[in-house]
Amino acid sequence: MRSLPARPPSSLARRLGFIVLSLFALLAAMGCSAFSRAVKEGDQFTTARNWEQAEAAYQRALAVEPGDSEVKVKLRNMRKQWSAEVFQAAQAKHAEGDLASATPLLVRAIELDDENDPARALLGQTLDARVAVALEALKEERLQDARTELDAVLAVDAEHEAARKGVVAVQTAWARRWFSTAQRLEEEGKLGNALLAYVRADQERVGVTPARERAEEVRRKLRDEIAFLVVTGPAEDKAEAPDVAQRLSPGRLSALLPQEVPIRVITADAPKDHPGVRLGVAVERVMPVKSVEQGQKSQRYLVTNKAVPSPRRLELEAALLEQERKLEDVERRLSGVLRDYLRKQDELAQAREVAARCRERERTVCAKGLSECIRAFERAKPGNVPSECNPARCNPQCEQEEGALAQRANAAKELERRLEAAQENAELQRREVQRGRDAYYREPLTVEEPVYADYPYDVELHRLSITASVTERLIDLAKDAAGASPRTEDYAAVAEDSANKAYDKVGVLADPVQLRTEAELRVEAGDKAMASIAERVKERFDIYRQGKVEDARRGMVRPSAEDVVETAVRALLLTADEPPQDILQPLAKARGLENPEAIFGR
Repeated sequence: MRSLPARPPSSLARRLGFIVLSLFALLAAMGCSAFSRAVKEGDQFTTARNWEQAEAAYQRALAVEPGDSEVKVKLRNMRKQWSAEVFQAAQAKHAEGDLASATPLLVRAIELDDENDPARALLGQTLDARVAVALEALKEERLQDARTELDAVLAVDAEHEAARKGVVAVQTAWARRWFSTAQRLEEEGKLGNALLAYVRADQERVGVTPARERAEEVRRKLRDEIAFLVVTGPAEDKAEAPDVAQRLSPGRLSALLPQEVPIRVITADAPKDHPGVRLGVAVERVMPVKSVEQGQKSQRYLVTNKAVPSPRRLELEAALLEQERKLEDVERRLSGVLRDYLRKQDELAQAREVAARCRERERTVCAKGLSECIRAFERAKPGNVPSECNPARCNPQCEQEEGALAQRANAAKELERRLEAAQENAELQRREVQRGRDAYYREPLTVEEPVYADYPYDVELHRLSITASVTERLIDLAKDAAGASPRTEDYAAVAEDSANKAYDKVGVLADPVQLRTEAELRVEAGDKAMASIAERVKERFDIYRQGKVEDARRGMVRPSAEDVVETAVRALLLTADEPPQDILQPLAKARGLENPEAIFGR
C-alpha cells in the first residue's frame, strides 16, 4: 500500500502561527472589551453622581490597564467632584453647629482630594472650635464631655497643640476631683473606697495631688484593721536549752511568715474581738543521743591477670556461621532462578523458530498469489478485476505464533532481571562472609582477664541526733484559752559519719570522723520546730482570709457598690500574694483603674 505524502513543514508552521495569533487577538479583544466596558460604566456612574460605583468601575479598568493615563485623569476628576459634594455637606453641618458630624465629612473630603484647601482650612477651624467647646465644658466641670471632644480632635490630628494641653488640663481636673472624693470617703470611714479613689487620682495624673502618699497611708490603716494577729511571747524553756528556745522567738516566727499579706506577730495584748490567734510555745526537753555502730565494708582489688578464651572470637564465629548459612540460601535461590532462565531461553528459541517458519510460509503464499494476479490481469478484459487479485490472500496468518513469541520474550526478560538481582545478592553475601572470616581470624584466641578479690575491713558508724520536744498551743483570740488542747511534737536533727583505718595494701584510705557539732544540731532542731509552727499559723490565716474572699465574691454582681468595694478591697489586701482575678478585674473595671496592681502599692 502506498503511504500518503507528508505535509510540508512550512505549511504546518504557518497554520500553528495563525492559531496562536488568533488566540492572542481573541484575548486582546476580551481585555479591551472588559476595559472599555468598565470605563463606560465609570462615565455613566459619574454622570449620575453615583460616586462609589464610579470609583469601583474605574478601579476595574485600571486593573486591566494599570498605566492608562486617561482613566487616571477621569478617576482624579471624579474624586474632585465627590470631594466637593462631601465638602458642601460638611459646610451645611458646620453652619448648623454640628461639629461632631462635620469633622468626619471634612476628613473624607480631604482623603478624596488632597488639594481641597477650603476643606483643609474648614477642618482646622472645626478642630479649634471643638477644642474651645471642650475647654468650656472643662470650666463647667463636665470633664467626661471635655475628654470626649479632645479625644475626637486628637484622633484626627494627634499633634494638635491646644487639644494636647486640654487633655492635660482634663487629667489634672480628674485627678483633683478623685482626690477630693477620696478625702471625703476617708472622712466617712470608707477606707476601701477611699483607697481606690486615691489610686485612680494618681493614675489620672501623677504628681498633681499627694494621692500616692495618702493611698499608702490608707492602705496601712486597712492592713492594720484586717491584720491577722499572732500574739506570742518568748518560748518557755522547761528543758534549760536556751539555744533551742532562742530559735522559737517571735522575731523568728515573723521572718518565716509571708510578708506580702497582713500577718502581724505581736507580744502585747491584742484588741478585743480582733482576728488572730494566741500562740504559746514551750520547750519540753532536748535529748542528745550519740551512738557508735560497728560494721564492715569490702574493697575490691586486683589480684592478677589470667588468659581466657576470647569472648569476642566466639561472637565472631557465631556471626560467621550465620552469614555462611545465609549465603547457602542465597546461592540456592540463585540456582533456581538460573534453571528457570535457561528453560525459558529454550522455549523462546523454539517459539522464534516456529514464528520464522510461519513467516516464510506466509511470504511464499503471498508471492504465489501476486504472480497469479499478474497473469490474470494480462488475460482479463480492461476494467475487470480478476478473482485471483483478492487482497485477502496476503493477510497475516501468524498472529498466534507472533503473540506466543512476544509473551515468551517478556517472560525471558523478567527472568533475566530476577537473575541479575539474585547474582548481585549472592555477590554481596559472599563479601559479607569474607569480611566475617577476616574478622574471625584476626581475633586472638585468648585475652588477658583481671582477677579481683574482695578485702573486708572494719568500719565505725558514728551518729549524733538531737531531739527537741516542743509543745505549742494555738488559741483563737475570740475563744476561751482553756478550751484549746496543746500539741507536742518531736523535731530531730541527725548527723552521721563513718570512720575506718587505712589499709594501703588494698588501696583503702583512712577516713576520720567528721560529725557536725551538737550546737549546730540543736539550732537545726529549733528551726524545724519553728518552721512547723509557722505552717500551722498560715493554715489558720488561710481559713480566715478564705471567708473574707467568699464574702467578696458574693457581692461581685454589683462591683461598683460602696459596701461591695469595702469588702472586696479588704479581701484583696488579705490575698496580696496571689489576688483572685475574679474579684480584682471587676473591681478595677468598675473604678476605671488602668493598673489594678496599684491597689497593693505595686
